[in-house]
Amino acid sequence: MTLLLTALVAVSLVSLLVGAGEVGPLRSLAALAGTQDSDASFVVWQLRAPRTLIGIAVGMALGVAGALLQAVSRNPLAEPGLLGVSAGAAFAVALTLVMGASAATLRISVAQLGALVGCLCVLSVTRVRGVGSDPVRLVLAGAAFSGLLGSLTSLMLLYDQRAADEIRFWVIGSLAGRRLDDLAAMLPSMLVAAVAVVLMARPLAALALGERAASGLGHHPGLIRWCVVACVALLVGGATAMAGPIAFVGLVVPFAARAMAGPDIRRTLWFCLPIGPLMVLAADMIARVAVAPSELPIGVLTALCGAPVLVAVVRARRLPSL
Repeated sequence: MTLLLTALVAVSLVSLLVGAGEVGPLRSLAALAGTQDSDASFVVWQLRAPRTLIGIAVGMALGVAGALLQAVSRNPLAEPGLLGVSAGAAFAVALTLVMGASAATLRISVAQLGALVGCLCVLSVTRVRGVGSDPVRLVLAGAAFSGLLGSLTSLMLLYDQRAADEIRFWVIGSLAGRRLDDLAAMLPSMLVAAVAVVLMARPLAALALGERAASGLGHHPGLIRWCVVACVALLVGGATAMAGPIAFVGLVVPFAARAMAGPDIRRTLWFCLPIGPLMVLAADMIARVAVAPSELPIGVLTALCGAPVLVAVVRARRLPSL
């Protein structure tokens, strides 16, 4: 854990130093030291610093949300991007943009409502006989749901040209142009979700033993699931409202966390906190410099990282059980 935290601090510092513009690492470092370079100071403190902080928050939210979904569904392939939770949040935000809304707080609440609907659809699918017990079929059902919502979101590009640029952002995902006001609007939701996750850590660990064992230990599996649904909606909705739908973070981060921490969901959740921001910030930095002076959508980079992990898990001789 100490090594991960050190790596996160280092990556956060590098995130302040690199970018697609003319302000290079040396000028950025001088701006951090307090030199009188107004252009570099503006780029570092007004553009890159908010972007870095939002990347940290988004990485934590998506990583923890993925771990919660996998734990409650006992499915190693459960992930907000794959199962339609992120798509539900993005569709809800795009719909409000077409209707003329633009306030950050409104976007976050609407995105959380869309994520809640998506999460309920996911968990309802897990209760369908023959689907929830098969991780691959669950992903196929989630992909169909995500594809439907993605198509509806794309149709809005043709319906309202005025909001086309903003809607396009919610289709690809990016940290560019985000402000600290967006992060401030999300913080209350993240704090509520954090408290709920801490309270649910022990019941989730008991649920991993099975519903009967969890009930025998005094926990209520149904209540645990509803609490997880609410937490995932808060986390994924807030993250999507800030950065758009970013796929595969909720799959790769818990996968890496379990490899380091073991099967205990409590340790996995702790390890997701630094690993999530590491993945998001690393992808964002590559997105800035890969095709400079332009930028790649961050969702492209996370897909390049996450798709091989998904293929590796699916092709495994025996899918890991949770």
